[in-house]
Amino acid sequence: MTILIEQPEYGLQVEEKKVPFNPNELILDGGFVEPKTLMPSDDGFEVPDINAFGQSFRDYNAESERQKTVEEFYRVQHINQTYDYVKRMREEYGKLNKIEMSIWDCCELLNDVVDDSDPDLDEPQIEHLLQTAEAIRKDYPNEDWLHLTALIHDLGKVLLLPSFGGLPQWAVVGDTFPLGCAFDESIVHHKYFKENPDIKNPIYNTKNGVYQEGCGLDKVVMSWGHDDYMYLVSKENGTTLPSAALFVIRYHSFYALHRSGAYTHLMNEEDRENMKWLKIFNKYDLYSKSKVRIDVEKVKPYYHSLIEKYFPTKLRWRKA
Repeated sequence: MTILIEQPEYGLQVEEKKVPFNPNELILDGGFVEPKTLMPSDDGFEVPDINAFGQSFRDYNAESERQKTVEEFYRVQHINQTYDYVKRMREEYGKLNKIEMSIWDCCELLNDVVDDSDPDLDEPQIEHLLQTAEAIRKDYPNEDWLHLTALIHDLGKVLLLPSFGGLPQWAVVGDTFPLGCAFDESIVHHKYFKENPDIKNPIYNTKNGVYQEGCGLDKVVMSWGHDDYMYLVSKENGTTLPSAALFVIRYHSFYALHRSGAYTHLMNEEDRENMKWLKIFNKYDLYSKSKVRIDVEKVKPYYHSLIEKYFPTKLRWRKA
C-alpha cells in the first residue's frame, strides 16, 4: 500500500511503500540496549521494503549497472587499503592545518558528492544527511546530539572534492574494516582481499593480529575513509558531543561489526555501551535513503542552533 505522510514541522514529505518495523530486531540482537530508554515513539519511522532502485537494501548481488559500479569499487578498495597506507593517511590528515570552515559550509559542499559504493542511492550526499537527521529527529526529539550526529556523519566525504585533494572513492567511502588482523568473511566482496598486500604478512592474518583481545576499537586501525576523517575533525576541534556520537561517526560504516557481529572480541566495555546507539543510528542511516527531498531552508535554523551548541564557529580541516 502506498501512503503519503506529511511532516511540515520537519520539512519532509514522503511517498513510499512501507512495511512495519520492530526496533527490537536490530537493537537487541547484540544485547547492547536498554529498551525502556531507547525505544522511539509509537508512531515512529517505518522501514521501506525497497531502495531507490526498487531492490532490497544492501543487496550486493542484484543485477544492475549500479551494482557493477559498486562491485568494481570494492575490488579496488580491498586491494589498496593496507595497514601501512592507513597509518600514513591518519598521520597526514590528523594535522588539520590546511583550511578553516564551518560545519554548515561543509554540508553544502556535499551537493557535489555521489557515493559510488552505495547500492541504495545515487543522490547528492547532502540529501542523505538531511533525510537521516530528520527521521531521527522525529523519533528521538530529545536527543539533539543524535540529530546533529546524523547531519555530520558523512561530512568526511568532502575528501572526494578537488578542493580537498580529490581522493579516489576507495580512499573515502564504502564499508570499513580493521587492518592488521584477518579480514572477516562477512566483509562485502571479501573475495577481493586475496590481492591485498597485507595477505602476505602472517601476523596480519590471525584473529587478533597486532591487537590484544578486548583492547578497545580505538586501538584498532580501521580502513581509511570519511568516517575516520570526520572523527578526527570532530575530536581535534574540541566538540562537546558525547562519546557515543564520536563512536557513531567513526564506526557507522563498520558493517562487519554492527550487522554481522564480527570483531566483537576487540571491543571493550565503553564500545559495548556505545554500540546500542550505533545500532539505533544504523536503522535511519540505511533505511531513510530515498528520492524524497527535504526543505533545507525550513530545517536550517534548527541545525544551525545545534552546530553552535556542540562545535566552534570555524573548524580546522585537512586537505591534500
